[in-house]
Amino acid sequence: MDIALAVIGGTGVYRLAALENVESRHFDTPYGAPSGPLRIGRLGEARVAFLARHGEGHALPPHRVNYRANLHALKQAGVRRVLALNTVGGITEAYGPRVLACPDQLIDYTWGRESSFWDGEGEALHVDFGHPYSPIFRHKVLAAARVTGARVVDGGCYGATQGPRLETNAEIARMRRDGCDLVGMTGMPEAGLARELGLDYACLAIVANWAAGCGDAAEITLAEVLENVAAASAGLPELVAELARG
Repeated sequence: MDIALAVIGGTGVYRLAALENVESRHFDTPYGAPSGPLRIGRLGEARVAFLARHGEGHALPPHRVNYRANLHALKQAGVRRVLALNTVGGITEAYGPRVLACPDQLIDYTWGRESSFWDGEGEALHVDFGHPYSPIFRHKVLAAARVTGARVVDGGCYGATQGPRLETNAEIARMRRDGCDLVGMTGMPEAGLARELGLDYACLAIVANWAAGCGDAAEITLAEVLENVAAASAGLPELVAELARG
């Protein structure tokens, strides 16, 4: 049976607890090893794969993730649709802690990452990236949220920063002026690589905290981040199962 959907988990989401009859598959790719094994199981009636972006023990910081190997491994497994879970900070008012958002735009502030499968041989890949998240698939994510009752903010701009440090107040102020609603460290080059491979790709951003200088401007602690991620993620298994059915 084909894999109906792949989920890439971010900080605080290292497995899909609802997966049943899980098998583990390890992949060798032309770009090295992915972050970990692909966990493939059943979620309802559908076959779903899960990959922990940072490794299941969170050993890989954002700038050290082998995004090319991760996406290529999913392609090798026969995946066609990818739901990325990205833990982020909120910048604008509608994107506070414990919010789930499905952004429709992206600004890339990262640098030095392997951002393309093109290695200088053959025809260069100039993919259309005006809509960085697959519009039809993104609407299916939102439809699944409506069916399951999950509250998901429709739209917004994700700003992808280099990390692993958090941003300064001035950097977030610049991002707000640029039009960013969310800030994270893993949105790129993942989305661009998915487009190069022809995968349908959408993001569910899990807001763990206010970004620097936003909201209540309280100091960000790891304990609070993980608590907020757990609360915001409570309805994800049902949403993912509904999305996999569609």
